[in-house]
Amino acid sequence: MRDRKYWLYAILALVGGVFGGALSGHLFPREAEAAAHAARELKAEKFILVDHDGNERGVIEVNRAGVAGVSLDDQTGRQRGEFRVSTDGGAAIGFYDQNGAKRLIVGETPNGRNGVAIYGTNGRQMAAFTVADDNASSVTLYDPINGRARVGLGVSSAGEPALVLFDQNGRDRAEMHVTANSKPGLALADESGKTIAGLPVQEQSQPPQQ
Repeated sequence: MRDRKYWLYAILALVGGVFGGALSGHLFPREAEAAAHAARELKAEKFILVDHDGNERGVIEVNRAGVAGVSLDDQTGRQRGEFRVSTDGGAAIGFYDQNGAKRLIVGETPNGRNGVAIYGTNGRQMAAFTVADDNASSVTLYDPINGRARVGLGVSSAGEPALVLFDQNGRDRAEMHVTANSKPGLALADESGKTIAGLPVQEQSQPPQQ
C-alpha cells in the first residue's frame, strides 16, 4: 500500500499546481494577416495597438528577457488576453477577468506537460487538467479557501487509473486504484499519513486436489 501511495502522488493532484504556476497568458490579432499585405517586411521589437480614439488596446513585443508576446486590453485598458512564448520554449494562452486576475490558462511547459488551469474569482487555482510527455493524464480539483489539492483523478502511462482524496491540510486520506493487471485496491490513511485500512484483492487459492 505504501508504494502505491507514492505512485499516486506522482501522477495525480500535485502536478496540477506545478502546471498552473509554470504558465502565463497568450493570443494573435486577426488584423495581422491584413497588415502583411501592406508591406513585405516590417521589423521592430515592439508594436503598440490603438483604437480609433488613440487608446492603447494591445502590445506586440519581445521584451528584454527574450519573451515574445501579444497582450490585448479591453476598452477600459484592462488586460484581458495574452499569448507568450518564453525563451525556454514554454508557450501559453491566458485570459483575465475585468479586474486583471487570471481566470484560464492553456499551454505547454518546457518539460512537455500540457494542459489547462482554471482560476476562481479569488485568484486561486481551482482546477487543472494535464497530460505529461509520457501520456500520463490527471485532473486536479483544489480547495477554494486554502488553495490546496483536494481531489486527484488520473491514469498513468501504463494505463492504471487512480483516485486520491486529500483533507483540508493537503494530506492524502483515501486512495482507490486499479493496476495494469486489473487488480483493484483501496487505502485509507489517518491525519499523519499512516495507512489505517486497505482492501487489496488477493488471488483465490485453488482447492486441494483429491
